[in-house]
Amino acid sequence: MNKRRKPFNYFRIITLLLAIGFVMYFGVVLSPVVQTSFLPTPTITRSPESYITEAEQFFAQGKLTQAIQSYSEALRANPNDAATYIALARIQVWAGKYADAQTSAENALLLNPNDSIAYAVRGWALEAQRDFLRAETSIKKALELDPNNALAHAYYAELISDEYLSGTGPFDALTKMSEESKVALSLAPGLFEAHRARGYVFEATGNYEDAIREYEAAVAINKNIEDVYVSLGRNYRALGVYDKAVNALTIANQLNPSDPTPLLYISRVYATVGEFAKAEQYAQQAVKTNPSDASLRGNLGVMYYKNLKWPEAETELKLTVVGGVDSDGVEVKPVELTASAFRVPEFYFTYGLVLVRLNKCGEALPIFKRLLLTVPNDEISVYNANEGIRMCAEAAQGTLTPGTGTPESTPGTNVPAGTGTGTPSINLTLTPTP
Repeated sequence: MNKRRKPFNYFRIITLLLAIGFVMYFGVVLSPVVQTSFLPTPTITRSPESYITEAEQFFAQGKLTQAIQSYSEALRANPNDAATYIALARIQVWAGKYADAQTSAENALLLNPNDSIAYAVRGWALEAQRDFLRAETSIKKALELDPNNALAHAYYAELISDEYLSGTGPFDALTKMSEESKVALSLAPGLFEAHRARGYVFEATGNYEDAIREYEAAVAINKNIEDVYVSLGRNYRALGVYDKAVNALTIANQLNPSDPTPLLYISRVYATVGEFAKAEQYAQQAVKTNPSDASLRGNLGVMYYKNLKWPEAETELKLTVVGGVDSDGVEVKPVELTASAFRVPEFYFTYGLVLVRLNKCGEALPIFKRLLLTVPNDEISVYNANEGIRMCAEAAQGTLTPGTGTPESTPGTNVPAGTGTGTPSINLTLTPTP
């Protein structure tokens, strides 16, 4: 009557135990691996300090773009560091990014409203944008917060110098800019900006030898800043030391190939000594660097004119004076003719003379008349405008053959332009970038 018990199925028991073990293994070991294998791999984040160190190294090497990038990365990692914003702003000014520098300095002031250095750098950025009134307010605030801020004194000396050169400075501008530069040097004799500001004051007053001495002192502190080599080039050119001018400008170009300024100045140095073929080559390189710059186009047009290339000169100078779009589709906005516009009158009267040579007096005469009305005190412009009007009158009478000979661009001479008669050549020994 008792039910017969079935024997144990050891195979089934072992299989069940294995299944239970696999489920436990999957849940504990395999499942986390499978779930995390589809998530992004964690990346190692760098500290802000490492980016700052990297930026300082780039700056010491003259690599401004890379320094700006590293400081920007540092601020992404720590956006509340006012000192980093200030360091970034200073380099942005050196790199020609003036509006960006102003923004960076103002970001520093948002974090620390009483930072004297931030106010000074903001003023420097505004001064570089020719906003003299706001620049002075900012720099004076910096000096109010810290009268011993050498950087602010250096920037103030530079600001007053620019006001003096533009004719908008105070009545005692010469005294004030000299005093401010001296104070900056006395407070920080090893400060790059202090020597640069002192040099700029000397340059503004025509003391080119003293300016060169101070600029060289700045180079001894930091030999990889393009700006100071451009300043050396200007002053050597003013003294007629053309080989050293080209050497300094060549170094500037090597330090920052994206800036057409050194190429422009080299072009003008060669034009000064009558080597117009070389002047044309450097003018072309400058235009390639920034083809939308009307002043660079005007300089190239002048060099074409000096080399008797009338059609090419007309093309470039028309873009400068009238504006338009070049053959590559680049838009060029015209320069405005004013009494204070540096070199602009030269572009205008050269364009007029080119049109005369191409037998286009109908287009040339309005340009000459505009020059006489706008810059009546510019002796060279008035001379060339009157000369152009005279040539058009002779052409109308059939006594002038357009395209044969060109008057010199200075009054009292009658030497064909582009000949370079009686001008020395430059014997160059270019030095590599230090």
